[in-house]
Amino acid sequence: MPQPLHPTQRRELDDQLSQRFIALDPAGYFLIKLDRDTGELVAEHYANSVDERGLATDPDTGVVISCRGAGPRSPLARYRGRSAKELGMALCEGPGPHPISRLDHAVYLGRELQKAEAALESGATYVQD
Repeated sequence: MPQPLHPTQRRELDDQLSQRFIALDPAGYFLIKLDRDTGELVAEHYANSVDERGLATDPDTGVVISCRGAGPRSPLARYRGRSAKELGMALCEGPGPHPISRLDHAVYLGRELQKAEAALESGATYVQD
């Protein structure tokens, strides 16, 4: 039976796993933010295309979208929730269409929403992985 990981080992494992190749969701991507004034989590949904190299591109221009914020883009939609569960349900349940087409993307968003909720509760800074 494996031994439990020390918190430092768990963070190292998480950092290592974050370096793997990720197939992008052709339905788009999300930027998750905190609205501390209202006590809500906000998920902004943006369109993208995926090129033959697997890179996200602007669907209008074909230009690769930078992870570092290459300029203003307008979200297709903004979703808000008072908890990770409420916002996750808004993204995945009820009448569609749903802005997520890949299961691995849904799992990633759930994890990020939990991190954002913890930051909202603790007052810590939230940085999306």
